[in-house]
Amino acid sequence: MGWAAWILFFGLLALLPVLAQATGGHAVRLFDSFYRAGSLVFGGGHVVLPMLRAEVVPPGWVADGEFLAGYGVAQAVPGPLFTFAAYLGTVAKGDPSGWLGGLLTLVAIFLPAFLLALGPLPFWSTLRLKPSIRSTMSGINATVVGILLAALYDPIFTSAVRSPADFGLALAAFGLLMFWKLPPMWVVLFAALGGEAVAYVWQGV
Repeated sequence: MGWAAWILFFGLLALLPVLAQATGGHAVRLFDSFYRAGSLVFGGGHVVLPMLRAEVVPPGWVADGEFLAGYGVAQAVPGPLFTFAAYLGTVAKGDPSGWLGGLLTLVAIFLPAFLLALGPLPFWSTLRLKPSIRSTMSGINATVVGILLAALYDPIFTSAVRSPADFGLALAAFGLLMFWKLPPMWVVLFAALGGEAVAYVWQGV
């Protein structure tokens, strides 16, 4: 079972880009993009944001505003951030889209995690005792912190904070979440209404 999972994982990782290039089919390209995103991300779900944005925004599948709006909504619901893929597949331009596109991207981004869990499982009890493996995992975990900070800056900060008012709104939302311990759903609602108010005031000016 372990070897079969490894073969399937690396086989899809190598063959899907070739198949997407050869066929040009939107469904294959969509599955390939989200499968690679799920395969190459290590750590928290926020690490996947720059990769997903690079996959869906430049080709024109999802507008930048739609991407950031979906990310904000994803923060208000429980569960892993990878479920954000279902939203992207649903709103993506092309065929399939809608619920079928959402299901396709959701399966594609979660499949590598299942294969990577099954692959090392038979060997993990031996591997985790090796000092080299343990030090490698510690190094990767430390690197993830830097990647998370980079993801916070780009695309979140650079795309959403464009004026002093935006910065103040972001600080207020941070305070409500961290110090007043408001549920994320209410913080997202506050930020959405605040963003509309800021945009209205700036348009008026």
